[in-house]
Amino acid sequence: MKQHAKKFLTIVHDAKSRIRETNVEEVKIKLDRGDRFFLVDVREESEWKKGHIINAIYIGKGVIERDIEKNISDTGAEIILYCGGGFRSALAADNLQKMGYTNVISMDGGYGGWVKAGYPTET
Repeated sequence: MKQHAKKFLTIVHDAKSRIRETNVEEVKIKLDRGDRFFLVDVREESEWKKGHIINAIYIGKGVIERDIEKNISDTGAEIILYCGGGFRSALAADNLQKMGYTNVISMDGGYGGWVKAGYPTET
């Protein structure tokens, strides 16, 4: 497992105290059931190009605050964010909530957990 810097983990834990989280299994169930929500990959573009969850949209963490409104204008829409493991998505979820998005959830485990579970991906 990747060792993250202490100060990075401090801000992640702070963000996690304010956001809602889900897990890989719950997202898979929602997708299989056909639930309507936005699944947003916030990883780097190079990570996205190597593989991502089917039907996800890409809005990188570096530009999500700038670009979210043109991609998802409904601030009440259910939005599930994921990254590699659930840390960057937590930070992005915290910022989207500050922007008035009320139904944002971070997927703990991220893409790594999705792949480990053997769930389908695409490139």
